[in-house]
Amino acid sequence: MAGKPKLHYFNGQGRMESIRWLLAAAGIEFEEELFETREEFERLIQGGTLMYEQVPMVQMDGMNLVETRAILRYLAAKYNLYGRNLQEQAWIDTYVEGLRDLSDMIMFFPLSLPGEKEMNLEYILEKATTRFFPVYEKSLRDHGQDFLVGDRLSWADIQLLEVILMAEECKASVLAGFPLLQEFKARISYIPTIHKFLQPGSQRKPPLDEVSTETVKNIFKFERGMFLKNMGTIVAEY
Repeated sequence: MAGKPKLHYFNGQGRMESIRWLLAAAGIEFEEELFETREEFERLIQGGTLMYEQVPMVQMDGMNLVETRAILRYLAAKYNLYGRNLQEQAWIDTYVEGLRDLSDMIMFFPLSLPGEKEMNLEYILEKATTRFFPVYEKSLRDHGQDFLVGDRLSWADIQLLEVILMAEECKASVLAGFPLLQEFKARISYIPTIHKFLQPGSQRKPPLDEVSTETVKNIFKFERGMFLKNMGTIVAEY
C-alpha cells in the first residue's frame, strides 16, 4: 500500500495551499514536512531531491514532484478532478490559469511595501470585481450547472472557491453583486471533504501576518525579488 503524499514547504499558505486544497477535496490524507528557517530550506536543497532548488515539492507515487502547476495537474488527473475529456480539460485549464492571476496578486499582497499597501489592495479589489469575478459569474450562468465544467466537481471549482475565500479575506463583501458566485461558494463549501478542510484544526494554513511574513522573507531572501510595476508587490520564487 502506498504511503501518504508528503508535502515539503514552509509553514504557511503560499503556492502549496492550492495543493492542500486539491488533496483535501479529493479526500486524500497527506503529511507535511515544514521548514521555518533558511538553514532548513538549504538542507532540503542539499539533499538532492529538490529539482530547480525550489518548493513546493510533493513526494508521492515514487516521485519527487515539483513545479506547482505540474503537481496540481497530476493530482487533478489522478483523483478524477480534471474533466471527462480533452475539451473539459481545456476549459478547466482556462479557468484555473485565470484564477492564478488573481490568486498571485492576493498571495503577494502581504509583501507590499508599507506605503503601497492601500494602493495594492484597491488594485486587487478592482481587478477581482471588474475583470475576474464577472467571468465566473457569467460562466456559471451560461453553463447552468452546479459546477464550472461538466456536471461534476473539478479542479476549477476547487480553485475558484479557494480564490473567493482569499478575496474575502481582503474585503468581506467582495462578492456583493455576484449572486451566482455567492450560491457557488455556499454549495461547494458544503461538499463533505471540502467542508472538513474548512474547519478549525485542519491542515489549511492561515494568511500571512507580520511575523510569518518576516519568516518567509528570511527563508527565501526576498531582497532578490522584483516589483511589479503595476502593483508594487514582490514577486519571488515562493
